Amino acid sequence: MANKKKFEPLPQQSAKLYLIPSNFGEEYEPGFEPVPTSASELPELHTWTMKFAVSVVEIWAGRRQPAQLISRCHRHIYMQLLKQVGSQKEIGRIRTIHQSQPLDGICESTITVRYGDRLRAMVIRFEGVDKRWLCTELRLL
Repeated sequence: MANKKKFEPLPQQSAKLYLIPSNFGEEYEPGFEPVPTSASELPELHTWTMKFAVSVVEIWAGRRQPAQLISRCHRHIYMQLLKQVGSQKEIGRIRTIHQSQPLDGICESTITVRYGDRLRAMVIRFEGVDKRWLCTELRLL
């Protein structure tokens, strides 16, 4: 008979936290740089994304003040959002949300939004930074 080896179960792997948050070229003093946060320590993602997307759609329609999202966006994204206030003639209707988490603490979302007869896509990237989700990319395609 052949020598039978007994296989041990593989250890359970945990998600690896990414190491460097998006910083858009900013430099930080040592000890004051953004700290990546695991998704397990952050608010529930689907609810967070839905609230954020609704707020952005209302800002683009000029019906909400962008200052309400200042703590949820990187400074670079917030400045971009300020330039887009009132850029849409109507409040879009959110249809679907598709999310993926390519790494622990990172969420990439594609949201379909209906503006009248036109269907558009909003893409959002959130990163877990300093114990909160932070928007580091926002586009309407």
